[in-house]
Amino acid sequence: MSATPSTLSGLAPKAINWSIALSIFLIIAGLFALLLPFISGVAITLFFGWAMILSGITHFIFAFKTHSTGGRIWEALVGAVYLITGFILLMHPLDSLLVLTLVLAYYLFFEAIVEFIQFFQLRPRHGAVWLLVDGIITLILAVMIWRAWPASSIWVVGTLVGISMIFSGFSRLMLSLAAKRILNRVG
Repeated sequence: MSATPSTLSGLAPKAINWSIALSIFLIIAGLFALLLPFISGVAITLFFGWAMILSGITHFIFAFKTHSTGGRIWEALVGAVYLITGFILLMHPLDSLLVLTLVLAYYLFFEAIVEFIQFFQLRPRHGAVWLLVDGIITLILAVMIWRAWPASSIWVVGTLVGISMIFSGFSRLMLSLAAKRILNRVG
């Protein structure tokens, strides 16, 4: 069954309205994450735990679908690591939040280094200074998290995810509203 233009024009407003509703939900969830950063940090840790378990199960399924013995062993080993990691995250969410915060600090540190390298490679180009600014801010954030660790674990993950959710929600909302205006103009 192929979609006709009239079918698509009927689906577009529904999709845009759902996108607007999800954007608003994302903004509200981000605000809750900012208001309750510790609780949202633990929730994120539990989410990662379940995601790791799901990934482990997927790797085990792929292990049985792989045709080579080496591939089966590799997929099974990777699946076991994912499963064990997921269970550890679920069984020890507070300790896992501590580790997750430290991993985030190291990630931001190495991201800052990459931004600095990119800046020096692209320095003659217009706008390259923004890579330097991004690298400096990322490095400052990494150092702040690392120096305050483990106490920073209480607020870092939940706060950063909350900010990300709010910005993602607003950008998605603006795109959805622009699409709705275009659709109203066309229709």
